[in-house]
Amino acid sequence: MVHRVAVLALDAVVGFDLPMASQILGEARRNGEPLYDVRVCGVQRSVRVTSGYRLELDHGPEALAEADTVIVPGTHCVPVRRDGVLPPEVAEALALVPARARWMSICSGAFVLAAAGRLDGRRATTHWARAADFRRLFPAVELDEDVLFVDEGDLLTSAGLAAGIDLCLHVLRRDHGSDVANAVARYSVVAPWRDGGQAQFIDAPVPDDRADGGTAAARAWALAHLAEPIAVADLAAACAMSVRTFTRRFRAETGRSPAAWLLAQRLAHARHLLETTTLPVDRVAAGSGLGSASSLRAHLGATLGMSPLAYRRQWAETA
Repeated sequence: MVHRVAVLALDAVVGFDLPMASQILGEARRNGEPLYDVRVCGVQRSVRVTSGYRLELDHGPEALAEADTVIVPGTHCVPVRRDGVLPPEVAEALALVPARARWMSICSGAFVLAAAGRLDGRRATTHWARAADFRRLFPAVELDEDVLFVDEGDLLTSAGLAAGIDLCLHVLRRDHGSDVANAVARYSVVAPWRDGGQAQFIDAPVPDDRADGGTAAARAWALAHLAEPIAVADLAAACAMSVRTFTRRFRAETGRSPAAWLLAQRLAHARHLLETTTLPVDRVAAGSGLGSASSLRAHLGATLGMSPLAYRRQWAETA
């Protein structure tokens, strides 16, 4: 069965957030067949967009009653953002959502989920600039504004704006594996993977890789040599920098240390090999630069809570 997704566009919906699910999830295919049926719906059929235009929607709140996943993009809805309460018609619409459904939010859409009581006692995130307001309105939510997205299983929340793309790609990868997610990322011309624990880059300058000091060359070199031992000194040498300067610039550009970034890339490659090949686990570990099967098992257990064989079995069943 095609997975049904309802994107709830509340009045004053954030224009950047709204099309993300349609673009990312709506493009997902396996053997040419769509994996998601994405429908943008509203409490009213006509909604204002913060970018300065109005949308006429094809679907009303009835789409929520059929949804397997409900996604709430960012909104400037005054009762939600100022007072932390849902307008009666929005509460009535959300009551239609099946109990089995998965809930997601993009940026300030987390305010809607919190106002609906969905996030009480749960970990969540939203745009860092809205964190103070969120904490004041929803003290029962465990807010972490220092990450790109939070996956709580049936509840997923993302930070501001482009982090919604990262969350949608994460859901694709979780639902259907890295091949599907990477294909959509390539088509959409976006980065295929940024870890949810990555920082939101609060008040950080945008690095200029054209100037002396960009670390993009080191990252590209590392991705081409994941099976080899890589030291920070090797990465620094690829950019003709000292280790100290390289480490500082790398953290400014990626939000994490070179070692943490490299480990994340190795794990991503190991997951790809587990999903798409029948290589023995020890060869997957060696091919991704993690060394041994026991090392891969420890890292995969720490990040996903499962062994390499269990991970491979899960994705074989999904495929």
